[in-house]
Amino acid sequence: MCGRYVMARAVGDLVAEAEAEADANLELRQSWNVAPTSDVPVVLERVIDGAAVRQVHVARWGLVPGWAKDISVGVRAFNARSETLLEKPTFREAVLARRCAVPMEGYYEWQAGPAGTRRPYFVRRADGRLHWFAGLYEWWADPALAAGDPNRWLLSASVITLASPEPDSADPALRTLGELHDRMPLPLSGQDLDAWIAPGTLNATSALGLLSRVLGNAYAAAGSWMIQPASPAVGNVRHDGPWLLDADADPRTEAGTVLF
Repeated sequence: MCGRYVMARAVGDLVAEAEAEADANLELRQSWNVAPTSDVPVVLERVIDGAAVRQVHVARWGLVPGWAKDISVGVRAFNARSETLLEKPTFREAVLARRCAVPMEGYYEWQAGPAGTRRPYFVRRADGRLHWFAGLYEWWADPALAAGDPNRWLLSASVITLASPEPDSADPALRTLGELHDRMPLPLSGQDLDAWIAPGTLNATSALGLLSRVLGNAYAAAGSWMIQPASPAVGNVRHDGPWLLDADADPRTEAGTVLF
């Protein structure tokens, strides 16, 4: 699962690392506690003048399919299970034609403890570079707004997840990841990223083949991730700041923090 994450890169740095163009209206707010329904950056490719152009856009985190009556559908669609993408009406059209990458500096996961307790951890790349996770995007037209209204169209996105490695994995890093949670976001790297966001519509067989290829490389990418304890305050979406990465930080002493 992926329900909170960090995206605090400056726009210029994000665009450079994505090797992409910035959407003309691109505005990003640094956040160390990105939650579902927030505005998040996504990287996608579009065909312009016959050529594929890679772009960074801002989307609402929580996929809203074109047929939805309102955006409330997206509240339950911030993650998409890789096993059922072609079965779920919310995701099956997007996986064929509207695939994107969701950049993150790292994501939070909660590990279950004794007596119902849960402890947050932060998962990041060891080299400090961005994660690129497989995602889906959709455009939704608000029926309450006129066709020419610039605010009529909403871009939304979802992060694809897969089963985590088994907790008894021989690889220590993968074993730790498997012990943390039974789900993880699906990483993209190198040619997998290029192939995943390439524009064009696939048939179901081709889409499953592409997904299988990416899934087959997922654990190799995850083997270099690092996991560190995070502040329990990350559970409150009103808390934000780099101090959330400090397991011992006290939210009552952080400047600008909204207290419980």
